[in-house]
Amino acid sequence: MSAFESPVPPAQSVSDQAAPDKAMEKHYSLEQIGELWGLSTRTVRKMFENEPGIIVFGNTGSLRKRRYLTLRIPESVLLRVHRRLRRAS
Repeated sequence: MSAFESPVPPAQSVSDQAAPDKAMEKHYSLEQIGELWGLSTRTVRKMFENEPGIIVFGNTGSLRKRRYLTLRIPESVLLRVHRRLRRAS
């Protein structure tokens, strides 16, 4: 092999071919999704609150305190729900 030829790249393992890291994908707030889809924040919250893969911040409340939760929706979850809703209609 001459100095100008590049070596053959090594084969990639299965883990190298996995989906990109979830932490690096775009995350949406309920307000952003509501704006994109023309829905209220309340409606978007109901659609996503039990969806696997969302990020939930805040406290769950108690007998005397109201619960305050902030949801962040990864783009992959947003697309999954959108596909499911399109199939249903």
